[in-house]
Parts: sequence; C-alpha cells; structure tokens
Amino acid sequence: MTQKKRIFSGMQPTGILTLGNYLGAMRNWVALQDEYDCIYSIVDLHSLTIRHEPKDLRQYRISLLAQYIACGIDPEKCILFMQSHVSAHAELTWILNCYTYMGELNRMTQFKEKAAKNESNINAGLFTYPVLMAADILLYQTHLVPVGEDQKQHLELARDIAGRFNGLYGDVFQIPEPYIPKVGARIMSLQDPESKMSKSDSNQNAFISLLDPPETIVRKFKRAVTDSETVVRFDIENKPGISNLMSIYSSVTGKSLEDIEREFEGKGYGDFKLAVGEAVAETLRPIQERYKDLLASRDYLEDVMKEGAEAAGYIAGKTLNKVYRKIGLR
Repeated sequence: MTQKKRIFSGMQPTGILTLGNYLGAMRNWVALQDEYDCIYSIVDLHSLTIRHEPKDLRQYRISLLAQYIACGIDPEKCILFMQSHVSAHAELTWILNCYTYMGELNRMTQFKEKAAKNESNINAGLFTYPVLMAADILLYQTHLVPVGEDQKQHLELARDIAGRFNGLYGDVFQIPEPYIPKVGARIMSLQDPESKMSKSDSNQNAFISLLDPPETIVRKFKRAVTDSETVVRFDIENKPGISNLMSIYSSVTGKSLEDIEREFEGKGYGDFKLAVGEAVAETLRPIQERYKDLLASRDYLEDVMKEGAEAAGYIAGKTLNKVYRKIGLR
C-alpha cells in the first residue's frame, strides 16, 4: 500500500475568516483530506508578533478552531491542533535560527511590508517569523505545502534551511514542495479589486466575513466597486471589479464564466450583484449554523485540541529527537 503524501498548513487566529480564506484555501484543505495525510494547525505563536489582548487571542483561537470544523475540516480524517500546544515548534525554531543567515531573512519581502506597517513594534519575532514557519513545516516531514503568492518566499527559505541541515548531518528533513491547488479562486477586495480580500482591511465593506449575516452579505455586494459599463463580462485588466464578482459567483455556484456571461446578458449590474450576494449567503448559511453549534459544544472542542496536540506532538517529537541526536544534544 502506497503511503499518502503529507500536507501541512496553518492559519493565524487573528479574527474571523473571510470569504477569500474559505474559497481560496479552506475549501481546498477540505478536499485534500481524503487524498493526503493532512496536518492542519492554528498557528497562534505566529500571531504574537503584533500586540494583542490575551482574552481576545483566547477567543480567536477557539473561534478559528470552530470555523475550521464548520467549513468541513474533519478531526477524524486529519490532525487538527494548536501550534502552541506542541512545544517542539519553539524548540526547533531556535535550532533552525542557528542555521539561517541574516542575509536570507533580510531579503524577506513580507518582513519589510509588515515592518513598514508596524514601525513602533519591529520586533525580533517579526524578523525570524519565517524560521518558525520553517520549523512548522519541517517538524512533520512534510511533502507538500499549499502556498499563496505571498508565502512562496517563506517556503523557499524552509527548503534552503532543510537542505543546508541535511547537507551537514545527513537525511534529517523531508524537503517540502509547494502544492498548487487544481482550483482555488484568488478573491479580491470588494472595494479595491486590485488588492486581495483581507480581514485586516479598515473598510468593512471590502470583505465578506464567514460569519456575516445574509443581509450584510447582500448589502456589501450591492456596494461592490465595478465600472462604468453595464456588461457582465470577464476581463481582469479592464473590468477587475466585475471579474472578481464573476470569480466568486463561479466558485460558489460551479457555473463557468461563459455560463455567467450568458445568464446576465442584457441585465444590469444590480441584478448581478444581488445574485452573487444571495448565492454567497446561501453557501455560508450551513457553515454559520454548524459554527454556532460547535461553540456551544466547548467540551468537544477541548477534546479536539487535546487529541490533536497529542497526535501532532508524537510526530514532531520524533523529528526533534532526531535533530537533537544529529547535533549532539542527545
């Protein structure tokens, strides 16, 4: 029997997931569970690089766990855990820090972008963030990592660190490869279709939260930026707003872009925006219902966290022991 390839991925608990997170990542994660050996984490240690209220972080962690499961992540099919519950992540990060060069970290574009946004708190954790990400991946002998455009550089660094370590000590780490999903829409902001949809956007009308009520979803789509034409046609360069709405509608209904163009031929943008809003609201309705049920089942969520940490800790511990032996700490 051929052993399944292992996938690792994680998200920070920084609030509510957006429609972009769901269509661009989470829905793919659900589809991967049957085909791969999947390990999914709530990477709460990564969220410490920005100042936060402890009570908010506690709530965000539980909320994200419930959202994961509500979206279809099944703890019976994969390992689902809190990063901070497995101490090997912090331990391996320190060791990998000693095999990572300052010049490599200086080249990370995401550090430069985040530092520009947080000039009052440019901390060492923000600088070495990619090393923690490398530890997350390498601890589980990961074969494949689903990555967006903004994380490709971090995965390349993880590959470089693993290759360097292996070159010194033998075959210790699996060298991870990027996983490019077969389908996965890149969902853009409803107010600035040139930018990716983000929950950190200061304009609440720019993104759809996974937990937005139906009337809010429809209202936000009605306010979405389009263009001066009235033709529903896919043209990213000249009609980025309408093209983004068409991508969203296609993702939630399964209709092709050609079908959508035909469906709204001769109709105005008002009809189209309403149809997109209603289709998204209907797609998110069962997720929201499941989420509410899960939050009311705190014991179940605690069990998922405990079992997930034990399963992840077992795999991570084997890798960490091997690393310790190789470098002389055992």
